Amino acid sequence: MLARGAIGARLAESAASGPTAVEPPDVHAWLAEQRERAWMHVERVPLADLRGWAADPETGDIGHRSGKFFTVHGIDVRDPAGPVPGWSQPIINQPEVGVLGIAVAEFDGVLHLLMQAKAEPGNCNGVQLSPTVQATRSNYTRVHGGAAVPYLEHFLEPDPARVIADVRQSEQGAWFLRKRNRNMVIELDSSELDSSELDSSEVDSGGADGSTAARDGFCWLTLATVRRLLAEDDLINMDARTVLSCLPLPLPGEADDGSLHPTRELLSWITSARTAAEIDVRRSPLRGLTGWSQADGAIRHDSGLFFEVVGVSVRACGREVAEWTQPMLAVRDVGLVAFLVRRIGGVQHALLQVRPEPGCLDVAELAPTVQCTPANYGFLPAEARPRFLDAVLSAPAERVLFDATMSEEGGRFYHARTRYLVVEDSAADTGPTGDLERAGFKWVALHQAADLVRHSHYLNIQARSLLACLPGRADG
Repeated sequence: MLARGAIGARLAESAASGPTAVEPPDVHAWLAEQRERAWMHVERVPLADLRGWAADPETGDIGHRSGKFFTVHGIDVRDPAGPVPGWSQPIINQPEVGVLGIAVAEFDGVLHLLMQAKAEPGNCNGVQLSPTVQATRSNYTRVHGGAAVPYLEHFLEPDPARVIADVRQSEQGAWFLRKRNRNMVIELDSSELDSSELDSSEVDSGGADGSTAARDGFCWLTLATVRRLLAEDDLINMDARTVLSCLPLPLPGEADDGSLHPTRELLSWITSARTAAEIDVRRSPLRGLTGWSQADGAIRHDSGLFFEVVGVSVRACGREVAEWTQPMLAVRDVGLVAFLVRRIGGVQHALLQVRPEPGCLDVAELAPTVQCTPANYGFLPAEARPRFLDAVLSAPAERVLFDATMSEEGGRFYHARTRYLVVEDSAADTGPTGDLERAGFKWVALHQAADLVRHSHYLNIQARSLLACLPGRADG
C-alpha cells in the first residue's frame, strides 16, 4: 500500500530531512562514477555529414528521414509593439509531446525522488541529474531502434490515485516552436521497485532487503538533497528543474492570502496581454533566411551573435542508442534570468513580466523579471535593453539570495548555459507597494506562482527553473 497523508506535508518533511541510508553516501562521488561508466563523446561535424538527416532541396529545412524527432526550419516574426519590430531566425519544430517524470517512493518514513544520471550531447560536463524518465515520443516508441526507456511503464498509464503532478508545460519559446512536454510526478510503492524486477547486472544501489534497489544509473535522493544540489552549477538538468517546480510544496499563504494582487486579477492581466499582442509568426525556408548564412557546415547569424545551427556526431555508453548524429542549436553566450523578490505584507513576492515569444503556444507566458543574453545588446537597439538588467547585475552580494549557472536542455542545445539569480529588491521591507511595477510587470506572490504552475502555459521554463530553486529560500 502507498503511504497516506497530505502530500504537501510529506514533501516538506523530505525537504527538511537529513541524509538517509537510501541515498548514496556521497552524491558527487556517485556522479563521478556514473561519468566514468556512462561516457559520451561528442564531435562537431558539418550539417551535410549528418547520417539519417537531410536538408529539403527546395527550402533547406533539416529533417530526419523517419519524419519523426524534430525539424529545423525558419520563421519570420513581426512584433510591431516590441523594441525589435521584426526579425527572422531558425527554430526547432518538435510537435510531439514527450514525458518528463519523477517517481517518488517512501523509505523509512521519508519520501525519496528517483533521479537519473543522464549524459546529453549538449551538456558542458556530460552527465547531469535528470528526471526518472526523460523521453520524447519518438524515443520511447523506439523510432531509433534502440533499447526501451527504464521505468517508462509507470508514467504512460498511471493510476490516478498515484499522481502527484501531471501538467503539460512549454519549453524555450525563443528556440522551440510550440514545444510541450508532459511534466509528471508519480508515487510508487517501494515493493514495486524491489530487486526481483531487475537483472543483477542492472542493480546499482539498494538496502539490505533490496527494497531500495534502482537500475544502473539511477539513485534515490530526498528533496533536501536535491535542493542543495540545485545551488551547484550544471548539476540538475533543465528537465528535472521543470518537474521539480510542479511539486505541490506548501508555501506561506493560501489562495490570495497576503498577495498584492488577487489571482483573478493576475489571470485577467495575462489574458489581456495575450489578446493585445500583435506578434505574427510565419514559417519561412531555412535556406536564404534573412540575416543568416550557411558556412563551414553550420548556419550562423551575420552578426556572429545569438546562436548557430550545428551538427554533432555522438558515441555513447549507457544510452538507448550507442551512436547517432543530429543537428543542435549552439548558443553563443551565457544567458541571464533573474527574479527580483520583495516581502510585501509579510509574504514573499517576485516581480514577473508577461513575455511574448515566437514559440509560445498561447502568445505569451509569465517570465522572470529579467530574461536575456546580455552579450546580444551591443547589436540590438538601446530601447531593447531589458528593464531591471542593470539593477540585477549591480546588486550587492548581501542581496543575492541565489546564484548558479545551469545548463539548458542538453538534447537539443549545445553548451547552452544560463546564470540564474534571485535578488532581493532594495526596498524589500517598505510594505505593500507597486513602485517597481511597469507595463507588463507585476508583483506575484510565490504561492500564487506555484499554483499557476499546476496549470499549462502560465509560467515559462525559465520562471519554473527559478521557482524550483526558491522553496526553502523564501525566508532569505
